[in-house]
Amino acid sequence: MLRGGGITDLAVLYAFDEVSRHLFVPEAVRHRAYENVALPLGHGQTISRPGVHALHLQLMELAGTERVLEIGTGSGFQTALLAHLVEHVYSIEVVPEIAELGRTALEGFGVGNATLRVGDGSQGWREHAPFDRILVGAAAPRPPESLIEQLAPGGRLLVPVGDGTTQRLTLIVKPDSELEGEGIEMTTIDEARFVPLVGEEGW
Repeated sequence: MLRGGGITDLAVLYAFDEVSRHLFVPEAVRHRAYENVALPLGHGQTISRPGVHALHLQLMELAGTERVLEIGTGSGFQTALLAHLVEHVYSIEVVPEIAELGRTALEGFGVGNATLRVGDGSQGWREHAPFDRILVGAAAPRPPESLIEQLAPGGRLLVPVGDGTTQRLTLIVKPDSELEGEGIEMTTIDEARFVPLVGEEGW
């Protein structure tokens, strides 16, 4: 399914083989866990299609040594995938009930290299910055400045940008150095469809 969708990163494909999606979805929809569809988590939140997660992880160009900030823990599925792919994951969820769902699933799966908290993801997590990669699972009206500031030189930030009608998945790459005249590189990847990013620099 993922290979047919253009996923060629072998590490990403291996992570999907290792992480059981049915453990990260509510029991009522567990029978659909391995379909390439988004599923409801409750409280207005969803778990994205596996193909979407895989594309986002591939776009991150992970080498295995990164410190990653994830905005939107959700059920913890993407967090668990990241835990297989990077050194450490810092993940923020704004909805306390969803955060508890994710925490329970991750503990049950035995993930040991992820640090979670409830809060405003649009503000990032300054205590642990800078981050080599930042992955945002909700749509912001514009790329949050706080997240760009917390991105390490050479880092990559992936964020859906737009409103409830039109969104664009946007990749931001920070230059390796702060040379004069060298700014961030911003690329539109594709159309997107995500819940709104709730917070000071969100909706």
